[in-house]
Amino acid sequence: MKVLMLVIDQQRIQLESLYEGIAKHCSLDLRRLSTKEQSNLSRYFKKNIDTQKYGRTILFIRFKWALRQTDFIKKIPNLVILEHDACQNFIPQSKYYRKFSRYFNTVSGAKILVSGATIAEKFRKKDNADATFIPKGYDQNLLKNTHQSRTIELGFIGSIDRDTYIERKKILDRAKEELGLFVTRTNSGHDYLEKLNNIRFFLSADIGLGENMIKNFEAMACGCILIAFNQGDFENQALGFKDMNNIVLYDNFDTLERKLRKLQANNELCITISRNGQNLAEENFSFNRIGEKIIDEIAKPLREKKRSIIFNFLRKNKNSQRP
Repeated sequence: MKVLMLVIDQQRIQLESLYEGIAKHCSLDLRRLSTKEQSNLSRYFKKNIDTQKYGRTILFIRFKWALRQTDFIKKIPNLVILEHDACQNFIPQSKYYRKFSRYFNTVSGAKILVSGATIAEKFRKKDNADATFIPKGYDQNLLKNTHQSRTIELGFIGSIDRDTYIERKKILDRAKEELGLFVTRTNSGHDYLEKLNNIRFFLSADIGLGENMIKNFEAMACGCILIAFNQGDFENQALGFKDMNNIVLYDNFDTLERKLRKLQANNELCITISRNGQNLAEENFSFNRIGEKIIDEIAKPLREKKRSIIFNFLRKNKNSQRP
């Protein structure tokens, strides 16, 4: 199948290995769009794209630009939307609260790929969207367990100051005070690889998001013992997460502290969870594997686009007048 994929030119997260993983399973025409091109898709398509050449068109651009161009986007044939921020649809403090629902309702014929199983289920039930879960994964060409000495007992890498992630900040701040959590930021690439491999226990706090962020899969792939907020049985089963087997799950700070203390007193259990978590990541969440999952999913028949109320009325009226 020939696939056109439109992506962000200057991506904050390096996703080249994901695009390579997709290309291994289809004939991929990858286009990197500047901000100017993303903000005027109609012009870009008119000048550069013959949609009839492609069995699928994957749109993976900034949501703020897509939301402003729904009248054009809904006309793109064989459309697939890959969206990694759709969880913000259900976060009241997010500026995109409920806006993804509006967007997906407008592009009703599109296949929607989101990065949370629970999030996909909500869109299917509440908005009747053709939504499917594809996890975010990790870059297997960059991230791996280097088997070096881990000098940071409990760590977190990333930003904690955004209003959208206020619940994350609360628990990480408390962990800094009471558990000695080391919080840092780093450049992508080799620096990130080194820092992850310095951390023994990686504390994730995706509270209120309804899904697991990309750092969780990256930490597991690097052999960290991932301590993550429990997103519920539905999400855990979809990902293959098993508490105290390949991951450590917590529902509140007390549970987090209790399990951390238990692990610090049981090195054999730590080794088991680290090994199982790394194996799970390598087998299921590498960008090679995610690319394969994306193509498998979009190869399925797409839903028929909704016809307008006026169109249905005119068609019904026309049929009733036939002899």
